[in-house]
Amino acid sequence: MAGVEKKVTSALDDFRMPAEWERHEATWLGWPHNTKDWPGKMGAIPWVYGEMIGKLSLGEYVRILVNSKEHELKARRVLDKVGVDPARFQFFRICTNRGWVRDCGPIFAKRDQPDSEVAIVRFRFTAWAKYTDWQLDDRLPVRLGQKLNIPVVPVERRRHGFVLEGGAIDVNGQGTLLTTEECLLDEQVQVRNPGFSRQDYEEVFRIHLGISKVLWLGKGIAGDDTHGHVDDVCRFVDPYTVVLCQESNPADENYRPLADNRERLESMRAEDGRKLMVVPLPMPAPLYFEGRRLPASYANFYIGNTSVLVPTFNDPQDRVALGMLSELFPDRTVVGIHAVDLVWGFGTIHCLTQQQPAPDCL
Repeated sequence: MAGVEKKVTSALDDFRMPAEWERHEATWLGWPHNTKDWPGKMGAIPWVYGEMIGKLSLGEYVRILVNSKEHELKARRVLDKVGVDPARFQFFRICTNRGWVRDCGPIFAKRDQPDSEVAIVRFRFTAWAKYTDWQLDDRLPVRLGQKLNIPVVPVERRRHGFVLEGGAIDVNGQGTLLTTEECLLDEQVQVRNPGFSRQDYEEVFRIHLGISKVLWLGKGIAGDDTHGHVDDVCRFVDPYTVVLCQESNPADENYRPLADNRERLESMRAEDGRKLMVVPLPMPAPLYFEGRRLPASYANFYIGNTSVLVPTFNDPQDRVALGMLSELFPDRTVVGIHAVDLVWGFGTIHCLTQQQPAPDCL
């Protein structure tokens, strides 16, 4: 592996992180098992996974992490009952602590020329700098690189590695990246990389993900257990268009932070200087669990090869959000996935999924 890492590291300038709408070889998920993530709701969660996998498998392979043979059998029973074609999914027995694959799973980069190649960038995971059980999840990118025979590129900016969760960033595939100051630059709460500056992050993104322009938003949404992940706030839907959550109620705690993000985006440009089109995405009414607000957001959608899975919350704004996203993705089927139970885990569809880009030969 060391020799492979050296080969890829020497050509990192040719690699980039593809946009989510670019063709996937597969989508990754981790079959649920940690009951602490969904207290009182665990019985419903596998069926939500079954629905997600059924929709995604129509356009790509779905690769599923399980902890054991018994865990795999539980998953197979659900997928069989909901009618998913077994030729369209594949299990990998790798133990995880939680399995929020967007954040702990591999972040893939791709070289287009002269030869198409996919690599895994080795970011570290420390459970959002909040929980103590993360060691199994942290090993996931390396273990998958070994199983898939995909080179793993270390990020050597810190002695113990560089921490980054996939939900903290969103890219347009051409060199522009979205993130928030709250998540990456706050030095008091859930600090991922102590002492790292804005310039330090931008350098890592440039070297390892092919990013030439970083767009810094302010804060994330209320209730976000990650302290500011951008995938609950703002997402690229094409190279020059973003959807941005907008709160219409001035009394809501999300109103001012989201308005500030809107003001920032109005003056921002993509990597080539083009102005971004900002499409406002509504927010559902607040949801709570044991008095604590949950991060319910339509921005936590996932773009598959042939479908876009959108969390819904039994809210009148569900229909509005689905209609807007259908207009923005005319080449895909936009599907609402009931996420009232799912969001009890402080995340929904995008948080659970991770795309593996297809090499050009597929």
